[in-house]
Parts: sequence; structure tokens; C-alpha cells
Amino acid sequence: MNILVVGGAGYIGSHMVKHLMAKGHQVIVVDNLSTGYRDAVLADSFFQIDIANRTELDQVFQHHPIDAVFHFASYIQVGESVIAPAKYYENNVSATLTLLQAMVAADVKKFVFSSTAAVYGNPEYMPIDEAHPKQPINPYGQSKLMVERILQDFDHAYGLKSVCLRYFNAAGADPEALLGERHEPETHLIPLVLQAASGRREAINVFGQDYETDDGTCVRDYIHIVDLADAHLKAVDYLNAGNSSRAFNLGNGNGFSVNQIIQAAEAVTGKTIPVIYGERRVGDPAILVADATAANQILGWTPQCSDIKTIIANAWAWEQKFPWDSV
Repeated sequence: MNILVVGGAGYIGSHMVKHLMAKGHQVIVVDNLSTGYRDAVLADSFFQIDIANRTELDQVFQHHPIDAVFHFASYIQVGESVIAPAKYYENNVSATLTLLQAMVAADVKKFVFSSTAAVYGNPEYMPIDEAHPKQPINPYGQSKLMVERILQDFDHAYGLKSVCLRYFNAAGADPEALLGERHEPETHLIPLVLQAASGRREAINVFGQDYETDDGTCVRDYIHIVDLADAHLKAVDYLNAGNSSRAFNLGNGNGFSVNQIIQAAEAVTGKTIPVIYGERRVGDPAILVADATAANQILGWTPQCSDIKTIIANAWAWEQKFPWDSV
């Protein structure tokens, strides 16, 4: 297939590009490099374009045969979305609408969307399945849910078929250590823990140790970036088979507490990791764990690499290999 990867210079997008190329697909990457990195793009066809620019998008669709589009070009920082909601609605919703309109004009009818568990809001039961009420508690989650609803309307009006993949916690790095997490600022737990292990960070801050969990710290569901990429490829196969648009959760169905992640990281790295415990953050649920039964039964997707020590070992190899001083 000829696949357009929007946001292919970012963390998940760059791993997706590598995975697609390994499977023999032709990949075109579009990214404005606002948060991504040019050297993370392994595909030959790269265009530094903002998807809000309809004219430049149209040129890409006109000059390249495209069978499907993968969309990873969203802003993802929950806290920032609360203080700068306009930024999130402009990029995550308005610019995505421009992309979808360009797809319709070019008669490209398959779309795989990087959504999020944040569409559910505070959990009413656990594990969370796709039928769980959608009540986002921040603009980031709202922006993703808005796009999901736009996609439903585009299916009805234009026949644009889509799969929305609701991630829980993407984690890990390319097993060959060619790619990894390079967020600026970094907000994800595992890279922050490993930065403390490597000495790039003085300590890891843990927010709250009085939750109703086994050790008092928050529990989250982590999924290896390679398994995540595999789910996207299975989503496109699902659309190619003529199936209807729908959403799927992506997660392990197993949760690990913050303290368990730190302990696993110490075991993998052989380092003692300094920890500073603080107060809870507003809006952090005690437990977030996915029910990914639908992805397993309908997409035929089962995580293969998401053992927590494998996730941390791959992320640690990236942390040790990358020349962070040159960034």
C-alpha cells in the first residue's frame, strides 16, 4: 500500500513509519516538525507541511497515490491543553478537519486515527471498554472525541471509513534503539524514570502515595510502541476488508503502579533511582486499565512485546544510546 503518515517525525509516528517499511509498504511522511524530529523519519518521501495548510496538502495528494492515511499530528500534553485550549482545538480539531477535507477531495477513503483513553474521562468502572461513557475532563480529551464524532459524520456523508485507536499508555522504544521518546518537555513516566536512572534528572517525582491501590500510587496500563504500530497495521487491514468504521481500545489489560515501574526500572538498569514523593495531581484517577477484547477478537491483535521489563529494557537502550548532549 501507499500510506501517508501525518506526524511521522514524532514518537509514535516515526515507529509507525519503520514498521510499515519493514512490511513492504510505501510511506509518505508529512510533519511540520513543531514537536517531531527530521532525523527520526526513516522514509525517503518527507514533506515539512502543516496539515492546516490545505494548498500544500492538496499537492501531496495530487502527486502521490495514497491508499490510506495514519494521523499522529496532535498535541498531547493534558496540562497544557487546560491553560491553552485554543492551541489544542486549532491543531487537533481544525487542522484535522482540513486534512479530512483534503482526503475527501482526493477520494482517499481510509483513515486510522490516533485517539486516546482520555475520551472516557474519570472511569466509572474497570477495566474500561469501548462502551464506557465518553466524558473528557480536559481540552485534550475533548479534542480527540470531537474528531471521533467528525469521523462518524464523514463516514455517513462521504464514505470515509475510519478506525479510531484509543491508546492507554504508549511506552518503550524501537528494539534496535534507532528510535525512542524525545518529547520536549517529557511528561511520560517511563522515560522520566530512566532519565533519573541515567543521571539526566536528579530524581523522579511521584504525585500521591495515598490512592486506593496496593501500594498507594497510581496504576496505569502500558503498551509497547511496537505492539501499538502493529495494531495500526491491523486496523488498515480491517478497513481494506470492507468493514465499518469503529473505535478500539489499545492496552494490555494489566496495570502497573508508579512504584512498580520504578522497581522494574531499577531491576533492568541496575541503578538506584531517587524518588521524591509529593501531593496528588488534580484529575489523576487511581487506576486506568483497558479492556482491549474488541481489538483482540475483531482485529486479531494481541500484544507481543508489552511485558513491562521488555518495555523498560528497550527504553533504557534508547536512553543510553542517544546523544542527549547534542539535542
